[in-house]
Amino acid sequence: MHYKLTRMVTPADIQLIVASGEGYNAEFKVSVPSKVRELTEEVCAFANAAGGVVLIGVNDQNKILGVNIDNTKRSAIQNSIGDITPSLHCNLSIVEVDGKSIGVIEVPSGPNKPYVLSDAIYVRIGPNSQKLTTAEQMRDFFQQSGRIYFDDGACKEFNPSDDIDVDLLRNFKISAHLSENIPNEQIFSNLKLVTEENKFKNGAVLFFGKHPELIFDKAVVRCVVFKGTDKRFIIDDKFFGGSLYSQYTQAIQWLKEKINVSYDIEGQGSGPRKEIWEIPETVFKEAIINSLSHRDYYDKGATTVIELFDDRVEISNPGGLVGAIKPADFGKRSLSRNPLIFGLFARMQLVEQIGSGIVRMNDLMKEVGLPAPEFNTEGMFTITLQRPPKVVGKKEETVEKTVEKTVEKMIIDLITDNPKTTTKNMITATGLTRRGVEYQLNKLKETGKIERIGSDKGGFWKVNKD
Repeated sequence: MHYKLTRMVTPADIQLIVASGEGYNAEFKVSVPSKVRELTEEVCAFANAAGGVVLIGVNDQNKILGVNIDNTKRSAIQNSIGDITPSLHCNLSIVEVDGKSIGVIEVPSGPNKPYVLSDAIYVRIGPNSQKLTTAEQMRDFFQQSGRIYFDDGACKEFNPSDDIDVDLLRNFKISAHLSENIPNEQIFSNLKLVTEENKFKNGAVLFFGKHPELIFDKAVVRCVVFKGTDKRFIIDDKFFGGSLYSQYTQAIQWLKEKINVSYDIEGQGSGPRKEIWEIPETVFKEAIINSLSHRDYYDKGATTVIELFDDRVEISNPGGLVGAIKPADFGKRSLSRNPLIFGLFARMQLVEQIGSGIVRMNDLMKEVGLPAPEFNTEGMFTITLQRPPKVVGKKEETVEKTVEKTVEKMIIDLITDNPKTTTKNMITATGLTRRGVEYQLNKLKETGKIERIGSDKGGFWKVNKD
């Protein structure tokens, strides 16, 4: 099975890229910017990453509008790209899609990184391009030029015919709003998941492989429960392998089984109840995806670890801050150690724009009255999340049942006093929403405790005695 990356972009490719939206390998412009340099910055950023494509004539809502690029604009674009050093072979072409002209700039992953534009280096991080300006940032970032993008390297051991998780790939198409009829080869090519030598990249293997841990020994998540607040006594110890998405879902499920989760019975109607985690679930999701996306996969001696103590949860991954990020900048700007992997998580709508995660985690912890996460960025990158005080065992289910019985009694008492009492009266008395009251009424009817006599408007409620 071969996936050729070097062919020209076709109308079908453009439709797929547009359907996928902007991301690590795609940037949209509705027209040629008045400052053509804006296009060149995107080109430079792609060249310093895994390559990509700039589409001109597509808006931010993923709609193909078309564009008219005359010879003057074409010449200005090519001249501006020529300002990138070292020289980068990259041309503007026009492709007709459903009768509309789209400007296409295909950018290869440059073989002579770093590429510089006016003494600045631009790099693609997730769906955004970022500028490195100081000599220190540039030196630190490209000091590891062969290491920094582990996920962009070729994996010669991977056999896509046998080792791709086809169920996950199908799920990816749905989450990324892609048609299931699109050939897999086209997706792999457009998302730059294969090298020019037709080898799957390490990041693609980690994300879509059935068992990437057979190739990358430490690419697993270890989940441990300790008794008390130190590491003397282990209660539970599990290792989760498989694709990175599978590791993420298994780790979330493991946490759900170990910590306190209660349920909001109000306003849910007959649908699923809202889960309320002692630490917001979104905080865990953010922390785990970041640990899988940004860990140092070159480190053969450590793995991603989730440790649960009586008073806290610690989530750690190999590798501290990326060289270009200094402690003073942490939380203000972001660079990914594995931008291809991060971009694939983003395609599945699991992360928002890069750099916003820490702010979101801080806000969510504040909303539930917990301290902000603590970050240790040296060596192992560790996030510490404080648990609510005096959390011992899963008591919320008992509390939930007590609350439900109280609500049931209130509704039954209302009906006993006035068989023609209205839903509005029940909403006022219980404090539930309309859907919440309807949910409780349906449950009481199903258990035979009450029944409706006559029509909804002219009838009345009857309480059945035990």
